Amino acid sequence: MAESDRPDQDHDQRLKVLLKEFFEAFFRCFFADMADWFEFGKIEWLDKEVFTAPPQGERRVLDLIAQLKLRPGAPRPRAGVDDLVALVHVEIESRDSVAAFRPRMFDYYVQLRRDTGLPVLPIALLLRVGLGGNTWDSYDEYFGDRHVICFRYASVGLPGLKAEEFATGENLLGVALSALMEQPVASERKVELYAGALKRIAGSGENDLRRYLLAECLEAYGQLDESEGDRVRALLQGEGYREVEPLMKTTYERGIEQGKRELTLELLEDRFGPLSPAVRQRVEAMSREELARLRHDFLRADDLGQLGLGG
Repeated sequence: MAESDRPDQDHDQRLKVLLKEFFEAFFRCFFADMADWFEFGKIEWLDKEVFTAPPQGERRVLDLIAQLKLRPGAPRPRAGVDDLVALVHVEIESRDSVAAFRPRMFDYYVQLRRDTGLPVLPIALLLRVGLGGNTWDSYDEYFGDRHVICFRYASVGLPGLKAEEFATGENLLGVALSALMEQPVASERKVELYAGALKRIAGSGENDLRRYLLAECLEAYGQLDESEGDRVRALLQGEGYREVEPLMKTTYERGIEQGKRELTLELLEDRFGPLSPAVRQRVEAMSREELARLRHDFLRADDLGQLGLGG
């Protein structure tokens, strides 16, 4: 997405951090048939900045570009390719229309293929458009009535998926992302699913940071009204949920600082490019209040110096 066209950047950033941490789980949740193709333990995250017409073209920052090795026996991305390396490009779209998004996905694919020479698997994660849920979407161009281009990419339209199926499933990333999916009509069932999801995350055995990222996503997109929030809190006080509140409190106390620092560093890198070790050290040493102020100010800054991070 072009840097100047980024609505809801904090929302996009939250999900980028989450997907980086749970990239294999993302595939196993939505693309189980492809999950065994990749060596997820050997991911290299690539520079996300591209130019549409270098060197003077518009600067664009892609969301996630993972370079992975393909496992022996995995299908070759295209005929005659023996190199077991490929790119996975995931773009997060938070607009309520994909009209402008589809040609952008095509442009990104062409740029990545041209610049790297590697096979590219393009994936869209849609936050506000269902498009049939987990499917393949396409961008098409015509010359008159002649079909010139049909570019296809994998698409996960979260609003087109049923929250109940994922909130009660085995995949913890699916549990967290269920907050962005179609919710049950009955408010009482929605409350039960939400409380149950928190319980599963809290008791998952994941480390503090990973539980924090999952629970923070669930809470950020939970879409609970005041009455539903009160009922969730009441449920968490009940017999079957008593271990959740203290465990989640501990997770937040330990994980929130680490999570916020990682989120802040990702935001800075997206806007200003790779950070020096000195800048990273300064961010790591910041207090909670300083981090909050930095995240508030960074969109209005033209460089790191204006944030007190230059030099």
